[in-house]
Amino acid sequence: MPTTFPDVTISTERLVLRPFEDADLPAYTEMAGDELLVAWTPVPHPCTPADARRFIRRTAPAQRTTGRGLVFAVTEFLTQRLVGTVQLSRTDWHIRATEISYATAPWARGEGYATESLLATAQWLFTDQRFERLELRIAAGNTAAQQVAQKAGCLSEGVLRHASIARTRTADGGWTDIRTDLIVWSLLPEDLEGSDDPMAEAGYPSYTEWN
Repeated sequence: MPTTFPDVTISTERLVLRPFEDADLPAYTEMAGDELLVAWTPVPHPCTPADARRFIRRTAPAQRTTGRGLVFAVTEFLTQRLVGTVQLSRTDWHIRATEISYATAPWARGEGYATESLLATAQWLFTDQRFERLELRIAAGNTAAQQVAQKAGCLSEGVLRHASIARTRTADGGWTDIRTDLIVWSLLPEDLEGSDDPMAEAGYPSYTEWN
């Protein structure tokens, strides 16, 4: 039984999901400073070039080599510009289940990129890796991420009360930690059945290949 994901690239008509490279350092550093990422993800704040370099060179590759999951840089196919990230974590190789999270750069929002990359990753996991469950745990106040999950066909399963930490602005313009509920969503292989092309069904161009 495999215990690590392959070093893979997934392509759709609009996007390429691939491992991070040093060339992504400036774009990732800029993206990590966005207020929505600071609020809803554990990204360091402020995210310095050293922090970004550590993530790209050490944290992201180790996610795969230790068997915990996988990290994709999501880029536009035509421009190769960094659109965002998709991360798999808490992978259970016995039950073939993993947790997915995603983030999108401010300039790329509203284009359906998060849903497209989520569906492409799910299709690869279910078809190529024979996984049986994809789970999302999204902060209750993160409505944009909830909408992506719903658009992709994920089902809401319940609430984990006070299960995570988010960040919110203070009166002086700084940031402080707050306790938040998590909404649990899931996606199973059968949720994508009934359509030969689940991405087209959701209104996005289909995946074309992975290698």
